Amino acid sequence: MRTMSKLMKTMLIVLITLTVLGVAAIIIVLNLNSSEADGERSIDEIREASLETEEMTTDLESGGFVRISFRIITDSTDGLEELEKRDFQMKNVIIKQLAQMDEKAFKSDLTTLEETIKLRLNEFMEEGTITDVYTISKVLQ
Repeated sequence: MRTMSKLMKTMLIVLITLTVLGVAAIIIVLNLNSSEADGERSIDEIREASLETEEMTTDLESGGFVRISFRIITDSTDGLEELEKRDFQMKNVIIKQLAQMDEKAFKSDLTTLEETIKLRLNEFMEEGTITDVYTISKVLQ
């Protein structure tokens, strides 16, 4: 009878411990910020992990000139630090992509340019990733 009593006590302690851990896990999950659970970041977090390029002037394939700047968003501050170190590669990618465009494509297809820049920059990135590229100013001459 004594061994049965010790076995019951042990089982009861294990069951109570598991219940407490389960309740704690549920509380933690429910108290997470809903935007973090959805994978969304606040605008402040996005700005902290983004880089605004200086205005660049380069030629297009069709002979025109363009003056343009971007805001490049990374997934983290570590990604931003890496992107800042890779500024020369970033500028090179942007210039090469613009040099392949004609005036018509530049006027009508900035979304493709932004996506291509994002993909090309992610080929270099090791610490983070580029999540978005936004054109923030452009002038076609």
